[in-house]
Amino acid sequence: MFGLGTPEIILIIVVVLVLFGAKKIPELMQGIGKGVKEFKKATTDIEKDITEASKTEVKTEKKSE
Repeated sequence: MFGLGTPEIILIIVVVLVLFGAKKIPELMQGIGKGVKEFKKATTDIEKDITEASKTEVKTEKKSE
């Protein structure tokens, strides 16, 4: 996992706790979760659009032959 060992991960968690405090972390994680969800949705939409476009292109090529 990115070359991080247990001590590095513990250090990162401690730094985050010190910077944001225990009360802000759930809000921060909720915001990150919403961002990831929107990113996945956008990625899925783009894949869907590309797939549909390629299908319609194949259909138009077959009709013109």
